[in-house]
Amino acid sequence: MVKRSEDFRVVNIKYLNDLHFILELEGTRPLPEIRPGQFAQVRIDQSKNTFLRRPFSFHDVDYSANRLKFLIRILGEGTRTLGMMKENGFVNLIYPLGNSFSMPAPSEKVLLVGGGCGIAPLLFLGKYMNISGTRPDILIGFRDRQSIMEADEYRRYGRVFLITEDGSEGEKGLVTDHPVLKNHLDYDKIYCCGPEPMMKAVAKLAESSGTECEVSLENMMACGIGVCLCCVVNTTSGNVCTCTDGPVFNSKDLKW
Repeated sequence: MVKRSEDFRVVNIKYLNDLHFILELEGTRPLPEIRPGQFAQVRIDQSKNTFLRRPFSFHDVDYSANRLKFLIRILGEGTRTLGMMKENGFVNLIYPLGNSFSMPAPSEKVLLVGGGCGIAPLLFLGKYMNISGTRPDILIGFRDRQSIMEADEYRRYGRVFLITEDGSEGEKGLVTDHPVLKNHLDYDKIYCCGPEPMMKAVAKLAESSGTECEVSLENMMACGIGVCLCCVVNTTSGNVCTCTDGPVFNSKDLKW
């Protein structure tokens, strides 16, 4: 798949809460094919202390408008600077990078599982599945009611189950405590993204029931093209780069 380096115009920045925002960008030429799970390396010129690009998975893609959306968590100066950009400013992307989630057969029953900002690639994945005839179940977990993000957007593409750690919305606990995973694991495939301990726990449940599970890793990446080797992960095939051989892996292939 051809990779591009391209400047995008900032269309809108929408804050979902104090730490998360949606960055909406518009390109000047038709978008190439982008698949769920892939990501872009974003250059942040306005931050003097941010020397390296930052990787963000595609949250949504609108081909008709040449627009991309990224769900971003503020973690430091770079992401904070992105969240303060003005409309009509420009950022440079290298994209689309990495591999993608596999698509299920129309007859398969699938579950998407996300925690916190890890829900980011699952919206585009659900949208993509709908186009191919699959309407997934979607389980998303947050700290509390105030932390819930984009639930109505996800409901456009599947049946949504909510869980919060304090029980203020939906079930109480972690995603692995939700009955849809804990007691009724009757899915053909599970697709998961979020904190590593969460993904490990979901993968363990999937393995115990013989369910295929794909996870999207959130390793640190400097280059995004397999040169710097800072995102290496240990797999059953040896050490591989998350940015080029991933970020999506079958959970059974990971030595974690």
